[in-house]
Amino acid sequence: MLSATKSPLLLNASGCLDALATPDIARSLDGFVTKTITPEPREGNPPVRIAETDAGMLNSIGLANPGRERFLAETLPRLRGLEQPIWVSVGGFTAAEYAETCAALDGCDGVAAVELNLSCPNVDEAPEGAAEIVAACRAVTSLPLYAKLSPVWDLAEVARAVEAAGADGLSLVNTMRGLALDPETLRPRLATGGGGYSGPALKPIALAAVYACAGAVELPIVGMGGVRSGLDVLELIAAGATTVALGTILFSDPGAGARVRSELASQVAERDITSLSDLHRAAHSSLQMAGSSSDNRR
Repeated sequence: MLSATKSPLLLNASGCLDALATPDIARSLDGFVTKTITPEPREGNPPVRIAETDAGMLNSIGLANPGRERFLAETLPRLRGLEQPIWVSVGGFTAAEYAETCAALDGCDGVAAVELNLSCPNVDEAPEGAAEIVAACRAVTSLPLYAKLSPVWDLAEVARAVEAAGADGLSLVNTMRGLALDPETLRPRLATGGGGYSGPALKPIALAAVYACAGAVELPIVGMGGVRSGLDVLELIAAGATTVALGTILFSDPGAGARVRSELASQVAERDITSLSDLHRAAHSSLQMAGSSSDNRR
C-alpha cells in the first residue's frame, strides 16, 4: 500500500462521510468505508446525538443504518457507481450476526474488504470476544477482514488474538467513550449521557495504539484518530500504519483529502524521503537505535 510514487491509501473513517450525498468527496479518497451495517434496521439513539467539545466531538449515533437486506439491495448497487473500492463496516450483537453479514457480502461485486466494528462505544457489545467474532467471520468469507478496535491497555494482546483468529488487518483506533456536560444545567449534552469521542485530542492515543500493535503483529494497519494534516499521516506511517483514514476532519473540511495529500507530498519533499516505504515503522527503528546507543554508553 506504500510506494515511492503514490501516497498511502487514504480512506474515510466509517460514519464520517456520506458517499452518495457527496460522491466527489468520496472519489477524492482511495476507497470508501460504509457506515456500520447490522442485520436488522436501526434508527439509532435519540437526539441529541452529536456534541462538539473543546478538542473534538462526541457522538452517540447508535449504529443507525438501513439493515443488511436493504443495504445489499439498494445501497451497495449505488455505491458501485463511485467506481471506488468499497469497505463495508459490519456490526452485530453476537458473533453469529457478524458472520451472517460477512457471508452475505462474500462474492459481492465492488466489496474490497470488510471492517469488523468490534468496539462501538454507543451500543451493547457482543458477548463473544474479538477473536471469536473474527474466527466466525473468517469461516464464512474470503474477503479481507479488518478488525476495528478501541484503545485498551492490552491492545497488543488483542491484536495478536485477532491475527491468530484470521484477521487480515487492523483499524486503529475506534472512538473512546467520553462525556460532555452543559455548562448551565450541568447535565449530559448527549441524550444517552456519554458517547464516542473523536477529533484532534485522539491522535496521541491513535499513535500509541498503532505503535503498540505494529510491534506485536505483522498485519497491515489502518491508522485513524485526529488526522488533520499531511504531518499527521506521516506520523502514523512512522508508527506503523500502512493506510490512513480521515474522520472528524471531514465534517469541518470535506475536501481534506486533497489538502492532506498535498501536505504529505510537501512533507516528503522537505525531508528528502525517496519512498514512503522507507518511513514505515521509522519510530520503531529510532527507538531501537536509541536503545543501542544507551547500551553502548554503559
